[in-house]
Amino acid sequence: MGRDARGYRRLFGVLGPSTNTIVQPDFDDMRPVGVTNHYSRIYTPNSRAISDETFMAATHTIGAGVIDAVRSVMTCEPDYLVMGMSAVTFYGGYAGAEAFREKVEQESGVRISIGSHACTAALKAYGNIRRIAFFSPYYPVANAEVRRYFADAGYETVRDAALRAPSWTAIAQIPESRCREVLRELDGPDVDAILQVGTNLSMVRLAGEAEQWLGKPVIAINTATYWHALRANGIDDRMSGFGRLLSDF
Repeated sequence: MGRDARGYRRLFGVLGPSTNTIVQPDFDDMRPVGVTNHYSRIYTPNSRAISDETFMAATHTIGAGVIDAVRSVMTCEPDYLVMGMSAVTFYGGYAGAEAFREKVEQESGVRISIGSHACTAALKAYGNIRRIAFFSPYYPVANAEVRRYFADAGYETVRDAALRAPSWTAIAQIPESRCREVLRELDGPDVDAILQVGTNLSMVRLAGEAEQWLGKPVIAINTATYWHALRANGIDDRMSGFGRLLSDF
């Protein structure tokens, strides 16, 4: 069988909410020659006036739509799937993440990289990390699920911040200046690494810059997820501008 003219190394099927405007350009910025990304949108109404309760309900709705998006993208016969929505990959702790991964892989017949597991793989790649801080555009109830997942994975969350975006599309409008403020608020000598979760918040370049002025690992979930997908497929290309994860590991 021949190979795709543009994706001759790998075709990636990317699953993301229909409201997400960041994952697609972020992943394309990190795409090596010979790899192509094929975005499959999970139908997502643009919820407004979000609260703890409505945030969880809406993300479960998104989670329920994942399989339809999988069936759609599999028609282009991708080699591998990449999850471009992070919240649902943390729900239910490590066991919940595994159940989600297994459900998608059973439906698709190919493997998938998910944000939660990609973050733990990134932390292991850096090494000697046990105490972390993280922030998200989520609401506190979802941050609690992220803390639970990392606890299951063996990491202590020292501090976290929930930026409480007022709508799904408003996540993409959170300015870099606000992210810089939060990074400094979370940092401290008691923190080995800082992570950002929430795929509609673009941090791929800022995370790389922040590693320079914080002097420690700063991991953006879109970088971790795409890095994980590349390395899982034997693609070891190194690139600068996105932090040590893509340049060193």
